[in-house]
Amino acid sequence: MARVVNIHPDSPQQRLLAQAADFIRKGAIVALPTDSCYALACHLGDKEALDRIRLIRQMDERHHLTLMVRDLSEIAHFARVDNAQYRLLKAATPGSYTFILEGSKELPRRVMHPKRKTIGVRVPDHPVALALLEELQEPLLTTTLQLPGEDSPLTEGWEILDRLDDQLELILDAGTCGIEPTTVIDLTGSAPELVRAGRGPLAPFGFD
Repeated sequence: MARVVNIHPDSPQQRLLAQAADFIRKGAIVALPTDSCYALACHLGDKEALDRIRLIRQMDERHHLTLMVRDLSEIAHFARVDNAQYRLLKAATPGSYTFILEGSKELPRRVMHPKRKTIGVRVPDHPVALALLEELQEPLLTTTLQLPGEDSPLTEGWEILDRLDDQLELILDAGTCGIEPTTVIDLTGSAPELVRAGRGPLAPFGFD
């Protein structure tokens, strides 16, 4: 049965963040709020938790996962970033964007796209997500909390509990979250490519 923790959306309680970080280190799957919508998250190195997330979402290994990090320095540690990419990332983070980048050798192969060796990377602009990342002192492996066959993500803590009670360990309930996922931009080519239009504005990247 999932534990529901009511956490303040703007000033998350430190003791609750510490508890959540402990859950994650012990192999938990956590539902947490972000600046776009709720996400499922687990420890980067936990293969079993990753397999469980893929089962919940019914997605195969070709579906890009997202590495949620605190800042640009962490992005550069886990993904290959050249000067042009760095300038784009600096202008757009933190924010509701996911960037597809080539993974570095620091990433487990199982979390990257099997053929392209790429991964989604983002820096969220949400107090709870950022505070949890700071407490963990390491990235989270995440995906949008959108169930198979549904048009939009789950957006309420009680709704997540009702649907996924026996499949999660922890729900960080910060109240109603958005239902629009991040804008996804592929930066692995010669020019940025729009993969999915979402909450993040398109204008900074010159997309119509």
